[in-house]
Amino acid sequence: MELRTLMVRAADASNEVVRGLGPETLDRSTPCPEYDVRALLGHLSGWMTGRARAAALKQPGTGAPDETRDITAEPGWADRYAEGAGAAAAAWSEPAAWEGTSSLSGQMQMPAEMLGGLVFGEFLLHAWDLAVASGQKLTLDDDLALALFDQVSSMAGMAREYGAFGPEVAVSPSASVIDRALGLAGRDPGWTS
Repeated sequence: MELRTLMVRAADASNEVVRGLGPETLDRSTPCPEYDVRALLGHLSGWMTGRARAAALKQPGTGAPDETRDITAEPGWADRYAEGAGAAAAAWSEPAAWEGTSSLSGQMQMPAEMLGGLVFGEFLLHAWDLAVASGQKLTLDDDLALALFDQVSSMAGMAREYGAFGPEVAVSPSASVIDRALGLAGRDPGWTS
């Protein structure tokens, strides 16, 4: 199954978790050691909304976003995130988004197919990070789970090289597809805050 046909569902999974975050969860740690829930929301909002949409549309980037902005300080932040994530996913659902090259920041061009896969993975991996940090459960259908595993498998080595993934976490070969994807992405499927 082509990733472009799954982008809206990946964003919807992310939106469901974001909408489930209560104010009491925002300062909790996440499986990403450099981010608490609030900071991870800033990271996601900065990259996965406007920047991801612009990359799909082949619009020039404007550099790295300000990840220090506290999006939760603004009323309606979860709805605004969902709107931006939905617009990015819709843009990445178009076949033209996957052609040629593009960039999230405007600085480093890469194959659009690789960049779209990165956006897909970020939606779901960080949705899992936020879900476990806040006591929620990320539920993915079989198509999303398999696509996530395939995507993480294809980019794990490069992602580790650039510091986007931590060292691989050993996971039983009989573990679920999602747990095996998490392990490849440097996440412990049994992580708790």
